[in-house]
Amino acid sequence: MPGGLLLSGAVAALLTTALPAHNSSPVFDNPPPDKIVIDVATVNGSGCPQGTAAVAVSPDNTAFTVTYSQYLAQAGGNSDPTAFRKNCQLNLIVHVPQGFTYAIASADYRGFLSLQPGASATQKASYYFQGSSNTVPKTHPFSGTYNDDWQATDSTDWAQLVWAPCGVQRNFNINTELRVNAGTANPGKVSFMTMDSTDGDISTIYHMAWKQCPTS
Repeated sequence: MPGGLLLSGAVAALLTTALPAHNSSPVFDNPPPDKIVIDVATVNGSGCPQGTAAVAVSPDNTAFTVTYSQYLAQAGGNSDPTAFRKNCQLNLIVHVPQGFTYAIASADYRGFLSLQPGASATQKASYYFQGSSNTVPKTHPFSGTYNDDWQATDSTDWAQLVWAPCGVQRNFNINTELRVNAGTANPGKVSFMTMDSTDGDISTIYHMAWKQCPTS
């Protein structure tokens, strides 16, 4: 498994499935009693070269964390012309206890951002189950001048959660992207955006919702 992707807890899906609407309150704090296991099937993208992303699951099965060490987009100065956009696609195998299903309720992203006056940046993510045409893109724009940590949260209302199909194994995909636009900034100055923490790693936390599958 590539290092850097931390899957902590049950994955809550932002995608909807054919499961009927659930009128009770969210069970974000009511995960199944058995252990959740998340395996990384594939990690692809310019923002997560092999060995630079790792996944870990929280002990209470309610969240997982993905950590990156080389997720950096930049523009301006002597930056490579292709460095303005970096992306990463995670294909996850979520082993769920029998009788339960999950959805991604929210995702917290953070990193560091340095934008020159006139520059801009965007963090984008989308989520979908294998074989599903549904995607849930979320976009967070930023503009210069900016020189500080950044944080963004994607959240989904209970009634609009996309649940994993019951009784069927469907890999869960998370696509993320960082994009930096030099805009009207001084062309000799570099603007950049990382998805990482203060120690040089990028941490992204996904919070999961759980519910029991209907019995036949």
